[in-house]
Amino acid sequence: MNKALLLASAACIISFSSAANANMLKDLNPYVGADYVYSHADFKGGDRGLKKDYDSGAVNAGIQVGKYTSLEAFYQHSGTRKTHDEAGDKIKSNFQAYGLDMYGYLPLGCSKMDLLGSVGAANYKLKVKDSTGKYDKDRIGYRIGAGAQYRFTDHISARVMGRYSYIDSKALKSLTEVTAGLRYTF
Repeated sequence: MNKALLLASAACIISFSSAANANMLKDLNPYVGADYVYSHADFKGGDRGLKKDYDSGAVNAGIQVGKYTSLEAFYQHSGTRKTHDEAGDKIKSNFQAYGLDMYGYLPLGCSKMDLLGSVGAANYKLKVKDSTGKYDKDRIGYRIGAGAQYRFTDHISARVMGRYSYIDSKALKSLTEVTAGLRYTF
């Protein structure tokens, strides 16, 4: 009798555990995305004539946990900006970044629209090449953002975000960015 009760208890525990794991996995939704990013750089004094506006591409992969949060990794690379300093010498600059953001979702009623908020950290690398040499430094920056997402289907959505990144490197104080892109949820 005790063995039968023990076996029945074990079967119930395994059954409940399997159901809980299946339920937990159901709330994990991985996704990938691509964004266009417009960045405005705030250089520290003596920006030496650097262009302040950059166009970038970004790719990301994330996992949505439940309805209200997700964790997302990203990589961003800007195009090279070319200009001349006061003496007429050529200057080239670009940057790249990679990092991790946490998103919060606020569904708007029964519509397919969500308001978004994000916080995160990233490694920023600014590259500058001019007649005096090269500047190529990494710096960890902190990011905060707000935006909206529209779900066309269960798998495809569009997202627009505004973001402020505080970097405080020797040359670059911060970036103000606007992103627009698509997401595919598996």
